[in-house]
Amino acid sequence: MVSVRRLGDGDLPGFRAMNAIFSEVFEEPENYADAPPGDDYASAWLANPHNIAVIAEVKGRAVGALAGYVLPKFEQERCELYIYDLAVLETHRRLGAATAMIGEVRRIARELGASTVFVQAETMPEDEPAQALYRKLSHGELTALHFDIAP
Repeated sequence: MVSVRRLGDGDLPGFRAMNAIFSEVFEEPENYADAPPGDDYASAWLANPHNIAVIAEVKGRAVGALAGYVLPKFEQERCELYIYDLAVLETHRRLGAATAMIGEVRRIARELGASTVFVQAETMPEDEPAQALYRKLSHGELTALHFDIAP
């Protein structure tokens, strides 16, 4: 049985588990595991109410993670919730972990009065399962291009 919980202020073990899951699933240790944030940074990140972290667990073991951000808007007094990263360990896929984590984010979004929850997905064939999940849960699909611009 999969359970989900939002990480709270001071949940450094949950924060570390989240990064470990992203590192393993995305096969990007250079972005998640090689130079992890220190405890002060991680604690400040967790304390910021605009940062969202959700863990999926089975028997107390983290098997999935979701990181997102609340985006206050300028055009109206509202916000949107952006799912930035979502991953489930390969051994625990298709058990409802991703759907449960998105469900928790939707609950948080309603609590905040967010106008929408949005997520981006890669267009590579190996990301089709994620795209299918997002299509199942969404009320519309937009096609967009993503550009990384150096600071």
